Amino acid sequence: MTVAMLRYVLRRSTKSVTASSYFSSRGLSSAPAPERKVAILGAAGGIGQPLSLLMKLNPHVSRLALYDIAGTPGVAADVSHINTRSEVKGYAGDAELGEALEGSDVVVIPAGVPRKPGMTRDDLFKINAGIVKSLCEAIAVHCPKALVAMISNPVNSTVPIAAEVFKNKGVYDERRLFGVTTLDVVRAKTFYAGKANVNVAEVNVPVVGGHAGITILPLFSQATPQANLSDEQISALTRRTQDGGTEVVLAKAGKGSATLSMAYAGAIFSDALLKGLNGVPDVVECSFVQSTVTELPFFASKVRLGKNGVEEVLGLGPLSKFEQQGLEALKPELQSSIEKGIAFVRDN
Repeated sequence: MTVAMLRYVLRRSTKSVTASSYFSSRGLSSAPAPERKVAILGAAGGIGQPLSLLMKLNPHVSRLALYDIAGTPGVAADVSHINTRSEVKGYAGDAELGEALEGSDVVVIPAGVPRKPGMTRDDLFKINAGIVKSLCEAIAVHCPKALVAMISNPVNSTVPIAAEVFKNKGVYDERRLFGVTTLDVVRAKTFYAGKANVNVAEVNVPVVGGHAGITILPLFSQATPQANLSDEQISALTRRTQDGGTEVVLAKAGKGSATLSMAYAGAIFSDALLKGLNGVPDVVECSFVQSTVTELPFFASKVRLGKNGVEEVLGLGPLSKFEQQGLEALKPELQSSIEKGIAFVRDN
């Protein structure tokens, strides 16, 4: 596939995402684009490699730093041959992490191990928590003002881990830390469009709560365009959105998880962060952030992005009875996951 073809695909597939498509005229101007450095931590992995490719195509990126424990020089060399604006450099191993982070405006973290069949989010936590903690300690030293987009699962716990690390280092700014829940939105849009028989490019569905199982709450009552779906259909769509990750894990039969769709979602969200930094107005995405929308300290909802990261955490809007029940049901599990992340930093 040529660069022109891939750009066309991206242009078509992201057309429906308000202020989040790569090449929308709204996000570009005749003025020179600001210099923006993006660092991807975990760039040699299953998510990191396609994410690196997509960020190389992003016209808002002037420098792209690709970091992993190994393998990144090759990924960087490969991606660097693409004839787009950004300069690419690969970094490998602990000794080069600081240089990879220095001067970064946005840091995206897909590092860690993927889910495998039979693996719970708990199992995943035990492995990925330590990885996230060490990376965030480096961010606190080398680029404390960067916007940090957390992909590493379980996001419901890794975002609180990052927050506690930054607090301990004296650099925490709740406006600059994000859990990437965009894949839940992408799935909800796709599944809704298929069931409602509408053009997916015109669909919008907010997804709130968290980023695992029942904590994922798509608000199909607020979906546009509206469709006359039955309660049973809404319930089935909700379950499929919640179980989307498991669906992919099972389909890959133990050989991977949702890497390509997650890379796409991560690129969409990173693009939104960059547009916000560059002053593009009305950039709104769903994200897992520090929040007062509910009694929980972190919660995913619509967030207005700007030059300092979070400009405004938006409310939930009107909920159906089914969604209100889902909201109450998710709270204990989400609270437990948040507390688990906080406790990990306290005890380690």
